Amino acid sequence: MNAETKQTEALGQQAGFNVPDPLDLPSLKGKVSDEEWRLRCELAATYRLAALYGWDDMIFTHISVRCPDEDGKERFLINPYGVFFDEMTATSLVKVDTDGNVVAETPYFSNPAGFTIHSALHMSRDDAHAVLHLHTPYGVAVSAQQEGLKRYTQFAMIIHDDIAYHDYEGIATDHDERERLVKDMGSHGFMILRNHGTLTVGANCAIAFLRMHFLEQACRAQILAQSDTREPREEPPAMGAKVLQQGGPAFIPGLGDNLAWPGLIRKLNRENPGFDV
Repeated sequence: MNAETKQTEALGQQAGFNVPDPLDLPSLKGKVSDEEWRLRCELAATYRLAALYGWDDMIFTHISVRCPDEDGKERFLINPYGVFFDEMTATSLVKVDTDGNVVAETPYFSNPAGFTIHSALHMSRDDAHAVLHLHTPYGVAVSAQQEGLKRYTQFAMIIHDDIAYHDYEGIATDHDERERLVKDMGSHGFMILRNHGTLTVGANCAIAFLRMHFLEQACRAQILAQSDTREPREEPPAMGAKVLQQGGPAFIPGLGDNLAWPGLIRKLNRENPGFDV
């Protein structure tokens, strides 16, 4: 640990907190199953990519992945509370149960309240191995609009009819909200949490991330389009249906075969390496 790191931790301790630097942790590689380590690396990369694209909210939102079952019990990986997205590592990720309780040794703690939304979708959808939830300014802005996402752009038309909506119920600490989340989500791949943020699910992090890219692009373009003094031009439902026939969310370029993911990992290794430790 260098002098700068010691000084930083000392300041944190003075404030009443002690969150270890992820790079100081002994690696879990070889101490967990090969599959769990692969998932840890993939999830840590997803956190760092979210930060790289400006989608993070300090420590206040979550991306989670389902682990292989252990003795018939469902386990998940999620961020340790207090670690920023751009410093996430495979080893620092916290393993939790369906209630968000930590179930493996770690110097960190989790935010069980933050796992309410994720656990609901993980447990209700066999295909929801990865759940990505964000609070980006553009996503939150669209979530606050009466009519949600509009068909202003091709980004929006590609995903428009695969978006679910869930009304705001306050900070997601009530496990009773799980049932309503699941009902609203149905079989959709995208969700707008009204007055809150955005969410995508996927069979893996690569799919959830690419879905979020399209949703974020659509939300950003909508807010920018609305900066004009005139109402933006919206395509009719028939055009949205045509776009769906031409491909739709199942055929977002690179979604099925994850063509974008290897490039994203190369980009991450160039610009913020070290997630896979």
